[in-house]
Amino acid sequence: MQPTATVLVYSDNADTREQVRLAAGRRPAPDVPPVEYVECATLPGVLAALEAHHVDVCVLDGETAPAGGMGVCRQLKDEVFRCPPVLLLMGRPQDAWLATWSRADAAVTHPLDPAAFADALAGLLRARKAVDA
Repeated sequence: MQPTATVLVYSDNADTREQVRLAAGRRPAPDVPPVEYVECATLPGVLAALEAHHVDVCVLDGETAPAGGMGVCRQLKDEVFRCPPVLLLMGRPQDAWLATWSRADAAVTHPLDPAAFADALAGLLRARKAVDA
């Protein structure tokens, strides 16, 4: 049996968390393991989940309030030892510079394009697998 990958999804909006799960599905690409999701609606929830679970990829919503995904990403990159790759959800393509500032490993825009999102997530899962190997 193939192991699963854990994807942390951070958004204060339950609909956004559901869109992420539906866009990637149970397996975003045939060559990556099945995905289990850990959902968080607050920054303390994200920090607790990162301590409690082996997280392979974080998906952070840049539009979350009060702690937006871009600031959370930068904080995680600074404070979490071996921080998992981060896929950032941006409100507009013009925010790509903020995704760079936050040190996100990849970024996609709202509304989610399921194919683009699944492709970005699968790419980060592949990269994580190569690092862990």
